[in-house]
Amino acid sequence: MSDKGSILVPVDGSANSDRAVKHAIDLVAGGFADMLHLVNVQPPVGGVVSTFVDRETISDYHREHGEAALRSARHLCEAAGVRSQAHIFVGRPAEIVGEYARKIAAKQVVLGTRGHSGVSGVLLGSVAQAVVEYVDVPITLVK
Repeated sequence: MSDKGSILVPVDGSANSDRAVKHAIDLVAGGFADMLHLVNVQPPVGGVVSTFVDRETISDYHREHGEAALRSARHLCEAAGVRSQAHIFVGRPAEIVGEYARKIAAKQVVLGTRGHSGVSGVLLGSVAQAVVEYVDVPITLVK
């Protein structure tokens, strides 16, 4: 197997992030990369909540919501026969995407321009804009 590198795709379970995954799958099918890294970033739970809820419960919450957000993207990759790895992080989406893109030496980042809002949302327009400042590789924004 050749090592053409990987594409990082931040996902939040929205229709826009699914479109980004489909675009990244097309890039892999076209020979641009070998695999996709699907990244979901959960917002930290802080303040009063973390005072009254134990770490394990918070960790379970992040894992469950992260897995739910990744479900569609994983299915799309499996259906297309594209290798992928899914990752769940907690923190600030733009910073985590930038750090992880560097860590895996991603060739490109492909992300939706808008995603879910509220507690589970990680791909808001402002986040997509912030990712541009944190990432050192080419970025494709999918509308």
